Amino acid sequence: MTNRVALITGAASGIGAAIATRLAADGAAVALVARRADRLEKVAARIQETGGTAIAVPADVTDEASLSTAAQVVQDRLGDVDLLVNNAGSMTIAPFEQVPAAEWRRLVDVNLTGTINTTRIFLPALLRSAADRTTDLVNVSSLAANHFMAGMAVYGASKAAVSYLTKSLRLELAPQGIRVTNLEPGMTGGTELADAFPPELREMVNEMRTTLPAVQPDELADLVAYLVSRPRHVNLSQLIIQPAKEL
Repeated sequence: MTNRVALITGAASGIGAAIATRLAADGAAVALVARRADRLEKVAARIQETGGTAIAVPADVTDEASLSTAAQVVQDRLGDVDLLVNNAGSMTIAPFEQVPAAEWRRLVDVNLTGTINTTRIFLPALLRSAADRTTDLVNVSSLAANHFMAGMAVYGASKAAVSYLTKSLRLELAPQGIRVTNLEPGMTGGTELADAFPPELREMVNEMRTTLPAVQPDELADLVAYLVSRPRHVNLSQLIIQPAKEL
């Protein structure tokens, strides 16, 4: 990962912070993007304390103007991004009839539109990078995109759209030298998102985990590090993480 420039959205905690930390440990210069500047600075400081290169770039993935400003900051400080990890996301678990329209819009804005916005803003840098070095786009979708569960209609629909988007981008961008990977992890433990579920939803989540054991953020970070460190000609088009008994 030496000399590579990586940008990770949703990097203030959980999966995003774990991915950023691992890529920096492997030698990449990492740009951390999320809305909370204070939390980004803490993650960046931890990376810097261990000798890594990291900058905190506060931005809202649902706001194109915010992302454009962030892109200029990254360009000025680190140069062209050659690895983009679209990880920012949000989740709601509730029966379909209990999810208000505003929550539908919020989830679609963060999970799908946020992925589209970030990819559009940073695509010119990825294309420039692809001319002479390994270039990767990794979108973090979810097993919920293909594994149907009660209470997951809102979240699953938004993530299914992310998976479709990613597969379409693969067809368009592979000929231009950009590897595009669709990552569909199952239940993830040890994140603030998972730990913040209200008590009435914990029973549902725990029931899911009996059939979909939780993956830890560091495990996903190791996987991403493997995916993006492959030789340029190696292209694993899709990886779905689920229990071994279901593979």
